[in-house]
Amino acid sequence: MKEKILQTLSELRAYAVEKGYDIELVYHEEDSYLMRFANSAISLNTNEHIIRLDITANEDRKRASYNLITDLSHMDEMKHGIDIAAEMVKHAQPLSYSPTIPVYTETFIDESGFDASLAQISNEERLAYFNKVAGSLETEDLRLSGIFSNGANTYAITNTRSQHSLYMKTSDAQVSTVLAHTKLKWEVTAEQSAQNKTELDPLALNRELALLVHHYENDEAIQLPLGTYDIVMGSAAIADFLTYFKYIAFDGGLMKRGFSFMREENIGQKVFSDKFTLVDDTDDLRTFPLKRDFNGMVRKPYTIYEKGVFKGFVWSQDDADEFGAKATGHSVPHYSLSMHGGDQDVATLGDLLKMPRDNDILYFPFLHYAGIVNPPKGIITGSSRFGALLLKKDGTVQVPYNYRLTISMFDLFGDKVQWMSKQTTAYNLSSSYGSRNPMATVVPNFMRINGLEISHSNSSY
Repeated sequence: MKEKILQTLSELRAYAVEKGYDIELVYHEEDSYLMRFANSAISLNTNEHIIRLDITANEDRKRASYNLITDLSHMDEMKHGIDIAAEMVKHAQPLSYSPTIPVYTETFIDESGFDASLAQISNEERLAYFNKVAGSLETEDLRLSGIFSNGANTYAITNTRSQHSLYMKTSDAQVSTVLAHTKLKWEVTAEQSAQNKTELDPLALNRELALLVHHYENDEAIQLPLGTYDIVMGSAAIADFLTYFKYIAFDGGLMKRGFSFMREENIGQKVFSDKFTLVDDTDDLRTFPLKRDFNGMVRKPYTIYEKGVFKGFVWSQDDADEFGAKATGHSVPHYSLSMHGGDQDVATLGDLLKMPRDNDILYFPFLHYAGIVNPPKGIITGSSRFGALLLKKDGTVQVPYNYRLTISMFDLFGDKVQWMSKQTTAYNLSSSYGSRNPMATVVPNFMRINGLEISHSNSSY
């Protein structure tokens, strides 16, 4: 199939050259499988195979794009799409800058992130996985819901500036499971991300769910008083907060447009805790990395924050062209963010519960109903959900109703950080909407931040 894809792009490129067009072609193929559970039964089991071709025509400072869903056998249809894009660009409004059109100097093929056994996992295996997660936890009142999504993702890219192409293929899986009490309305969750089949571990999810169910069934439920608390974030919450960094922190184009709480004068300054290091780590296959960006730049690990010091913005080629900056290899559909762990040996929720407590500790596992409050100040809001706990100083545990944080990133990742776990995990942030674009961020399993204020506290589940 790889050879057929590259040959098809070569033929399309030759057609565009013969016509005198300046064309870029991005081929995207996905094989997607999704099993969804609701109320302890399969509610959806589906799969799809989709090929998309994005065609961009260039003419001086003008650019026009045409997109189609197609098939490798539909050569005439794809050639017609090229003709349409070439006609469209004649009528486009010129850009205020000259966009860079890459000249690939070699053909690059990378399948290091592809595991066929994960991409092609069967319906029977997905069902068996769910059954192992549920174990004996389901009851008449406690029902399992969730998703198991897996598949393969292929990009192939070429243009009329050279005869070379890029080809990159990855596999991925995302599992999210929820046990919900039908009468009391509480919910607990456990999730998993996988880049290859060996990373799937349903019994780990079963153990985490069982521990949460034990506390939710046996401990007192309370409404938290408003005020400040020492909070331990779980991996899902850490990763979700970090997701907002892409929009309001280190993206150079968005900074220039006024959306960032980082400034150019912050480069080289310590802005966060010295425990905080964040890298766009293209060597970590758990993040589904692309080893070349769409402009052909080699992607190496790129440090964004090192021990709290801001090292610099990331720049896509297009934003770099517009604002006179230097591209950093970030013309990609997703980043490969990896936050380094700390020195605290806390691998599981059970480990956290066994730790001695100098104060009451709020466990914040999952960020829900989140949003950006003030981009230039880095203020985010979000509520807890799916397994929040109050770990009392005396060793007991209570179950708090959901509560909300409205917080500055400077507080969340700044000097209030007391510790991070040395163990890290890949948290899957993929969306099942739109074209397949697997994303995962590597984060510490847990992170403690002292003295955070909760702004709202629910009186029920």
